[in-house]
Amino acid sequence: MLRNTSRIAAAVLGSAALAATAVLPAAAAGHGHGHGHAPAPRHRSAVVLGAIQYDSPGRDDHSNRSLNAEYVTVKNTGRMPVNLRGWSLSDRAGHTYRFGTFRLDGHRQVRVHTGIGRNNRWDVFQDRRDYVWDNHRGTAVLSNDHRRIVDTESWGHGHRH
Repeated sequence: MLRNTSRIAAAVLGSAALAATAVLPAAAAGHGHGHGHAPAPRHRSAVVLGAIQYDSPGRDDHSNRSLNAEYVTVKNTGRMPVNLRGWSLSDRAGHTYRFGTFRLDGHRQVRVHTGIGRNNRWDVFQDRRDYVWDNHRGTAVLSNDHRRIVDTESWGHGHRH
């Protein structure tokens, strides 16, 4: 009887451990979060952050050319187009760019530049006259039109993925 009780207890514990590991990947689905911050809940989305050029190449001379060399890429990894109207891209300091009417086709990407320019299918512009992304440490946060965080990406000293 003791032997059967031990087997049942082992089976129950094993099932509980298996169930716990099945839940963990869903909670860890988001990548990158700010240093010292608990990760915000992520909502599964085909639209994610791609390449980030947070340190404009060359001298930071505040020229429009230099400002536009700083950008964040937003990618649609799915097949279907996504309307990004109301979506936002922000940093932890509160700088926020909100997309106007913009359709991101499936398997396409758009670069969100810091400076001034004319929006098209591949590039949109924040129309700022100062840099947004910190060269040494920062976090880009992509939120959907319901203000839910769908992706984050961090860089620099002390960040964790």
